[in-house]
Amino acid sequence: MKKLLSIMVLGLILSSNAYAKKNKKTWDYPFSYYGKYRVEGSKDFYNFKSDLRKNENVSKEIQNNKKTGLISYLLFENDKIVVDESDIPKKVDKGDIIVDGLLPSHSIGKSLVSYVAGHAICEGYISSIDEKITGWNVVNNTLYENLPLIDLLNMQAGDQKYVGEKLKPKRDNILKKNKKINVNTIRLNTLMKEYFQGTKKSKQVYNYSALTTNLIMNYTIHKTGKDWKKLLHKVFNEHAKVKNNVYFSTTVKWTSEGSGRYSFYATRDDYLRIAKTILEDWHSDTCIGNYLRTIYERRIEKKDKVKEADDVGLYTKSYGGQFHFDIYGIDESRKIIGMSGFAGQQIVIDLDNKRIIVISALFKNYDWKNIVFEVIKKDT
Repeated sequence: MKKLLSIMVLGLILSSNAYAKKNKKTWDYPFSYYGKYRVEGSKDFYNFKSDLRKNENVSKEIQNNKKTGLISYLLFENDKIVVDESDIPKKVDKGDIIVDGLLPSHSIGKSLVSYVAGHAICEGYISSIDEKITGWNVVNNTLYENLPLIDLLNMQAGDQKYVGEKLKPKRDNILKKNKKINVNTIRLNTLMKEYFQGTKKSKQVYNYSALTTNLIMNYTIHKTGKDWKKLLHKVFNEHAKVKNNVYFSTTVKWTSEGSGRYSFYATRDDYLRIAKTILEDWHSDTCIGNYLRTIYERRIEKKDKVKEADDVGLYTKSYGGQFHFDIYGIDESRKIIGMSGFAGQQIVIDLDNKRIIVISALFKNYDWKNIVFEVIKKDT
């Protein structure tokens, strides 16, 4: 247990919501390095209509992106793209190449894992969000065994003694001696076997971590079995109708034999296609629409002390099903979905006004309040 306590900072470096401003090491997992689950683009992809207008604030942020980090901004409303600004470099920090316009999601991928899990429920692979994690040997004799799925979806697994934002490591934490330890680069079964055996659940509080999402993803892989790639195809190719190939990564370099990881790659337009589909699902009388509305109803309070923030992941009061809800300063009667990723990646969906913002960034030093919060706050 002592070994476990010392090692399980794990998710803090790359999964935390405490994003550092102007952190240039944001292409943390180069696209070509890790194994992937690929979904091919649809021949029947959605073609966006445009009615473009100039947003001077966004233009200035894009033009000055060596300081702001902002490389892509899309605003969708009235069923059209109305602001479309980008300046995507060919290479980023360390010389990593942006392949085919694919941009990393960082923790936005957590929300997409939930979306896939919702489809797994709708397809009958998982019974419900209350299904208990049993019969899965990966988590046997760990605190995660027998947990209902909703506790993982809501980041309240009771694992804060071992991992996540609520963990308070000692000064001599082993991670300071071995910085290669990271939940996103270790097979999940190895992690559970070597470090989590005999662990016990603590009081259930909101505790944001990368490990929790990777558990959800790999449980979904376990439950779908040989149909895992078929499910991904149905979600992104048939349902969201992405134009280009999209990818989830694995935890192991060069091969798909690692465990699944929430890191997701798509083009800027395909992130918008996915967000638009989620918006439409919410308003539909379908199983996946019911899933989204249910995780909203089952959301929990974060209970974080927040006065001001520059990120939808930080500036929200509640969390449900791997999504952020209830933005500070906006009437709680308004339903807004927030997805947030390290270094300023943002997808914000105003469900009532059918407005979407999609942002990609190299690092987060842009004026979030002006180009995201104030735009979404408008109740029209």
